[in-house]
Amino acid sequence: MFSHAHQDFALTRLCRHVSLVASALCLLWPALCNGQAPRPSILCRNGDGVFDAAFRNSIGVHVGAAREPGLVALAKRSCAAKLMWEKRDVVVEAGAAQIDLDAFGIDLGDGVPIAAFQVKKSESDCCMEYRIFSLEKPPRLLRTISGSQYFSASDIDMDGRVEIWADDGAAINGFESLTLGEMDSLPAVVLRLEHGSLVDVSAEFQSNYDTEIARLRNSISGSDLQDFKKSDGKLTEAVTPASAERLHRLRGAKVKVLEIVWNYLYSGRESEAWHQLGEMWPPADVDRIHAAIVKARAAGVHAQVDSASVGAPRKKKHAPVFDAVRPRSGLDSQPTGILLQFQSVVGKATSLPPELRLDLIIDVAGKVRATHAPLGVSASDVAVTSTWKFIPAFKDGRPVSSHLRISVWPKQ
Repeated sequence: MFSHAHQDFALTRLCRHVSLVASALCLLWPALCNGQAPRPSILCRNGDGVFDAAFRNSIGVHVGAAREPGLVALAKRSCAAKLMWEKRDVVVEAGAAQIDLDAFGIDLGDGVPIAAFQVKKSESDCCMEYRIFSLEKPPRLLRTISGSQYFSASDIDMDGRVEIWADDGAAINGFESLTLGEMDSLPAVVLRLEHGSLVDVSAEFQSNYDTEIARLRNSISGSDLQDFKKSDGKLTEAVTPASAERLHRLRGAKVKVLEIVWNYLYSGRESEAWHQLGEMWPPADVDRIHAAIVKARAAGVHAQVDSASVGAPRKKKHAPVFDAVRPRSGLDSQPTGILLQFQSVVGKATSLPPELRLDLIIDVAGKVRATHAPLGVSASDVAVTSTWKFIPAFKDGRPVSSHLRISVWPKQ
């Protein structure tokens, strides 16, 4: 279940015999902020990677290499996924460059258990499709969302409700002749399913956007910003050996200004977004870029939502976190790993111990919200745990947040 190419650590089955004092939960490291967390790993890429599981009603899921038809089903260099029930299959995807099972068995808000897949048809595509299937018999496609480099069903505020975090990659790709690789961070979109409708709830998470805005402001120099404001905004002049360094600095400043404006705009603060644009953009070019931003956003993920939440974030209550360490925890089932990888850092010497025991807080969507490791192990050493995906714990037939303890060993 956990074996993948280029993996530097072998992972054990979940340890179930060690108890946790409830008060120790407050000592867990906070999860990394959304803009700085490592990108999630992909379950199957170019035919490499496999996963099988079954929901409690016996609907199964399979992700793995696509197979050639015939008596001898030869694996192809592409990925496929399907849901299975009563000897019947529902094809999720017959052949794609990448397929990831982002969530399995969770509730996105409509009271229906779902499986959510990320699909990238070709490696040349900028973005994924997010396909949400019901796990009620017969399984069926509920919704497809497109246009993001990644999707992640998560409960980052631990209130028991799941949101879908995405970026607006398709709308931004090529904007002002900029590539996605030139961006520090793409504008985030936060979505929630409510009564069959897809709602943009980004305005409820303004503090997350504010963290990214503060980081961007600190990364742009005052001199570069002033030089950019004196430019034409388009930066389309021919590059010469003498101007190359200056244009590089101006282009970097332009990217950061756009990202600051996007963070205000996408978090429901339109008037503040346009105020910041007027403060930081070359005055003669403000009207043009304002119209371009509006047009790009209208063509992106935002165009696929049914409505938007514009109110202030409500006061939220934390959902209970159940103990999945003790065998008599009262849970129907414990978290089960979908994809758990330690990614190597080239050239970095590791001082991790031969066996590393980690305490994880896993939310109702199966994502790691916090990690606690032994003394001497830094947060950066285990930051990759923020990319891990689980089938969450269940209690009384419902997914719940849980505390889990696992052990990992460096490969010898």
